[in-house]
Amino acid sequence: MKVTQKDSVMWDQVQMRSSSGNALLPGSVTRPVPKHMVWLLLFISLTYVVYTLKLLTASSSHAACDGSLFSSSTVNNKLHISLPLISNTALPPPSVQNQTVGVPHRDVQGEASGNRTEIQHIVFGIAASSKLWQQRKEYIKIWYRPKQMRGVVWLDNRVKYTDEDRRTLPPVRTSKDTSKFPYSNRKGHRSAIRISRIVSETLHLKQENVRWFVMGDDDTVFITENLVRILNKYDHNQFYYIGSLSESHLQNIYFSYGMAYGGGGFAISYPLAEALSKMQDRCIQRYPGLYGSDDRMQACMAELGVPLTKELGFHQYDVYGNLFGLLAAHPVTPLVSLHHLDVVEPIFPNVTRVQALQRLMLPAKLDSAGLLQQSICYDSAKSWTISVSWGFAVQVFRGVFSPREMEMPSRTFLNWYRKADYTAYAFNTRPVSRNPCQKPFVFYMSNVKMDSTSNQTVSEYARHKVPHPHCKWKMADPAGLDKVMVYKKPDPHLWDRSPRRNCCRVLESNKKGTMVVDVGVCKEDELSGVQ
Repeated sequence: MKVTQKDSVMWDQVQMRSSSGNALLPGSVTRPVPKHMVWLLLFISLTYVVYTLKLLTASSSHAACDGSLFSSSTVNNKLHISLPLISNTALPPPSVQNQTVGVPHRDVQGEASGNRTEIQHIVFGIAASSKLWQQRKEYIKIWYRPKQMRGVVWLDNRVKYTDEDRRTLPPVRTSKDTSKFPYSNRKGHRSAIRISRIVSETLHLKQENVRWFVMGDDDTVFITENLVRILNKYDHNQFYYIGSLSESHLQNIYFSYGMAYGGGGFAISYPLAEALSKMQDRCIQRYPGLYGSDDRMQACMAELGVPLTKELGFHQYDVYGNLFGLLAAHPVTPLVSLHHLDVVEPIFPNVTRVQALQRLMLPAKLDSAGLLQQSICYDSAKSWTISVSWGFAVQVFRGVFSPREMEMPSRTFLNWYRKADYTAYAFNTRPVSRNPCQKPFVFYMSNVKMDSTSNQTVSEYARHKVPHPHCKWKMADPAGLDKVMVYKKPDPHLWDRSPRRNCCRVLESNKKGTMVVDVGVCKEDELSGVQ
């Protein structure tokens, strides 16, 4: 085809533009590229590819060892972070990295090195009232061991402190004056400000080798071995605020579902206590309208950005009446604390509150991990359901109740708000049966000992003899039983495994009026059900 002069001009214009339509510099199309530049570019590209492959190989092997591409480890109290080469997020300053970046759930390094938290690493801060001191100090004596533990009782005024008190109780101190802080809640008492500062005041005593501060009231009883088990789950070098809620749904709504209730006790790691002490007085000034010490503490935790880590073994017990239903169906977690002991009935019948708690400490000394843990089994020959709350009580029911029913607490207690009904609890409950044939026969723990020959505990449960309504069911009657013997091997590593109820088995008994039950780790394929 003949090319005209006009076509030639148009073709030259097309050659002078790139594919994107932008004009090219004159001569840019026809200018040759030197060969040495091509070889240089190829060399640089090849080097980049080799370096990238090496980096990916090293990262993959590191991830295979540590289980995570981005790992964090605490060495000599410094946090070393492995991060990708290219990141859209800027690294925080070193002080922030040490506290909040890459927080592990468990102190894996401490466990691997054998550097576990022990009772001597914990300092207790106990809130007490001078008016109730003579009565409440008896609760502290039940669990506190002065030669092994560290703690301080903080009072509003000076009290009489005898020689016996010095041998059996923590030292006492008077809290600092808090009159400068505003308090405007009409339903509360300004002593809440004093109590909320106990962790900070305990920190200022500058005791050595402290990992955790544990707060409690003078009517709180701790199972300290289980407290240590719980705290060993967490890295004390990180910010942790550990506790539990109220049993009352209404209490949790009025205050917070993110607040640890101080009566049930809560734990604060040392670094968090340090951060709290630096800002707490300013924080308190901002919340004059709050009711108590617990919500003031939680308000400051919210400003620090630290949420509540919930552990169900801390018990506030915001209830009235008889705790039996709650204790006989304890959740599958270590029992850490009991509270409001002056409000509820003694946990064992026909004794004082202090005597009842002293009895509970007997099985706690032999197998604290298993204390109050529920096991459910069946006597298929008699069609009975047996529920064992180890160290506390055994219940025998006529008929077969499913484990789903038995693990729910029966409502032997009343709500903290007396006009509230059963829907005002923060957990599932079941009613006390009105059927006379389904009323349980209760056997309370009366004695416990260690059998050194068989290396197992032998606990005896005596029947609580109260009148039982007449039952018309034609079946075996548990009224013929006088006591239950329970055999159980101590299991200090129970909570090192995944949570699971122990199993129980009804054994043959050679004694009339005696039931024999074996409690222990479930065997392979064993379950709670009628066999």
